[in-house]
Amino acid sequence: MQYGICPLSVVPVRSVADDCSELITQLLYGDHFKIIDTRKFYSKVRIAYDNCEGWINNQQLHLITEEEYNRINEVKPHKFSSDLVSFITTSDEILVPLVIGSTIENAQLLQHKYEGHYIEQIIDKNEIINIALLYLNAPFLSGGKTPFGIDCSGLTQMIYKINGYHLLRTAAQQATQGEPLSFIEESEPGDLAFFDNNDGIIDHVGIIMQNNYVIHSSGKVRIDRIDHTGIFNAELKSYTHKLRVIKKII
Repeated sequence: MQYGICPLSVVPVRSVADDCSELITQLLYGDHFKIIDTRKFYSKVRIAYDNCEGWINNQQLHLITEEEYNRINEVKPHKFSSDLVSFITTSDEILVPLVIGSTIENAQLLQHKYEGHYIEQIIDKNEIINIALLYLNAPFLSGGKTPFGIDCSGLTQMIYKINGYHLLRTAAQQATQGEPLSFIEESEPGDLAFFDNNDGIIDHVGIIMQNNYVIHSSGKVRIDRIDHTGIFNAELKSYTHKLRVIKKII
């Protein structure tokens, strides 16, 4: 078994070993993983944070030892960059931009230096919305996890991650976590609202805000009204997502 770490700002993780294949998630700087299959140009990885599996280009990984991998796993809480964009300096004095939520304590493994702001603690639930607002108007990107492109479950996962809490990768997986609430009136800011499609499959998630609003990624990261029916888009003057369940994760 081999192990690796992401040495670049953002690395695409794809469904098959092809640069044109579906983007299923992204590695951010400092994310570590197991390499479970290797080919000439691509490797299949299992991301330590959420066990998501996919293929990355072999030129976009940095190998680490099993001991280093286990040492990273033992760190709690991790240090995550807290600015929308910050920088690391490489050993040859080159600046590399990082996005919010990068795991910057792993910079030393790559002989990089980080001097920006970071979070190294579990943050109070009340801060979740403040972090979420940093992503406002970020464009939707299926499989994305950054302010430059993010999907609905990537948004919730990253916001919880930065605040020190763990969520799985997809909306359907996240819906298996936490405790369900019977009524929307029982919810509080930071709880998750899940929505299903016509086949009853959960395919969307957002974060409850105050006064019956929800922040979610649909076209872009936006704020809309929510009620027992679902999300009401005032611009379209219609409901866009059907509410399935609200869950308290924290």
